[in-house]
Amino acid sequence: MPDIFPVLLCGGSGTRLWPVSRKSFPKQFVPLAGQETLFQSAAERMRGAAGIASPLVITNSDFRFIVAEQLAVAGIKPGAILIEPSARNTGPAILAAALHLAADDPEALLLVMPTDHSIPDVAAFQAAVAVGVPRARAGQIVTFGVRPDRPETGYGWIEVAGAVVEGEAQKVARFVEKPALDRAEAMLAEGRYLWNAGIFLASASVLIAAFEAHAAELVAPVREAVQGARKDLEFLRLAEGPWAGAREISVDFAVMEKAANIEVVPFGAAWSDLGDWNAVWRENGSGTVRQGAVTAIDCEGTLLRSEVEGQHIVGIGLKDLVVVAMPDAVLVADRSRAQDVKLAVAEMKAKAVRQAEVFPRDHRPWGWFETLALADRFQVKRIVVKPGAALSLQSHIHRAEHWIVVSGTAQVTVGDEVKLLSENQSVYVPLGAIHRLANPGKVPVVMIEVQTGAYLGEDDIIRYEDIYARGDEKGPAR
Repeated sequence: MPDIFPVLLCGGSGTRLWPVSRKSFPKQFVPLAGQETLFQSAAERMRGAAGIASPLVITNSDFRFIVAEQLAVAGIKPGAILIEPSARNTGPAILAAALHLAADDPEALLLVMPTDHSIPDVAAFQAAVAVGVPRARAGQIVTFGVRPDRPETGYGWIEVAGAVVEGEAQKVARFVEKPALDRAEAMLAEGRYLWNAGIFLASASVLIAAFEAHAAELVAPVREAVQGARKDLEFLRLAEGPWAGAREISVDFAVMEKAANIEVVPFGAAWSDLGDWNAVWRENGSGTVRQGAVTAIDCEGTLLRSEVEGQHIVGIGLKDLVVVAMPDAVLVADRSRAQDVKLAVAEMKAKAVRQAEVFPRDHRPWGWFETLALADRFQVKRIVVKPGAALSLQSHIHRAEHWIVVSGTAQVTVGDEVKLLSENQSVYVPLGAIHRLANPGKVPVVMIEVQTGAYLGEDDIIRYEDIYARGDEKGPAR
């Protein structure tokens, strides 16, 4: 029977890789290096290795359908998708995973991984995990430390007790927070330090015991939240009341920096947390990196990325810059200032700039939509509905809608009438009419929606039926 459970941590604030990554759609769901998203790569990382169970995912309510869809596209059936009622950092999340798995097998091994890191050499990673397995079964908490190749100040470091030896689990002397440059240069030269990859392996029982010893105040509320979890479609929602009583704290501060039974396995292959645009530039081969519709002339050390259909970026004579174009925002930055993107996001949030957190394409369980034009008393959207999917049966108090199908065949309900609309056909949905849009076909439905009315806000919806069991969540055309 499989006894190693990949635990995929899937939260994130989406600030450091803005504008491609945002609070509503963080970087793990974006293809940054290749065709797969970082989340899909993490979910596939242990596929085919001996003793590996289906992954357990911990995410929040906003991302649950994105997680389910990206797993389905990758052909991966999760063991469980746990939904956090609110963000509590990695400590409570990992404890919840351990308690969930311990209910069936206290000695199950958890391989805890962030889902926003890049590890191209899967075989090397699986080999490193294999080194750690016997130590984890012996009661150790095994971390994985990356061989540093530069004095990186954006990572935490691990000091090894003794010389670093490849292929062996070694005692951890201490963890070092993100160092200043001179300290990072000294640690690199000493050779006894590794980058902290934020990945670790331990049994459920050992993890629970570590929390009981070093962060005991978390155990009772998280245990109650797990025991009170309820099924919601293919998800498992942790109980909201007890979860709110869990302190927000990282697993490093809660356990890792305090426990004595910590060992580290060196990992010598490529790894990156893709923590800023400079890291994305480096991950894609450095030089001049072109992504999307881009032309670069006499550019050096520059990343040019276009995410906009019908828009072409032209760079001439650029050096050491990052240029990223989205439909609603453009970033131009010196690569050496890539870490400061989060400062720009914070300033935009303080000014209530919508682009700071909200992604232009709004993903839903049935597909997605984006706003093409917005003005006083009207809004124009493009809506894409996946095959077999359906929006909720709904009505609006303040707006009417006009739907034009431009691709595929839509099943439209307006009041008591149900009919099929094919390409270039349209229907009017009067203010207050109960309506629904569905896709009964095998290709996506693409539709243009024109809204008119005195109020076009996200919360103007009354939902009567919904196959996705979203209760009283608010949102347009869902």
